[in-house]
Amino acid sequence: MAAYVIVDVEIYDIEAFLHYQKQLAPLLEQAGARYLARGGEFRVYAGDYEPGRLIVLEFPSLREMDAFYESEAYQQLITLREASSECRILAVEGL
Repeated sequence: MAAYVIVDVEIYDIEAFLHYQKQLAPLLEQAGARYLARGGEFRVYAGDYEPGRLIVLEFPSLREMDAFYESEAYQQLITLREASSECRILAVEGL
């Protein structure tokens, strides 16, 4: 069952973040993930939530997302992500 990952990101250093994204791309491909939305226009219809840049990814399963996030390769990228941005990341299992 697919899992959907929602990332709300505030980017502080775009050059460093682009470097992170470049290294991230092959890891996502290896995990079977794909982008569904990446920084497009959005609207908040209820509540006072004001996200920064929204990213939505689809993974083959929640287990695949767990394996990706906990992988040594991704763990090595977290320092770069944290140095260039602040993220809120969550995942939900699809129907």
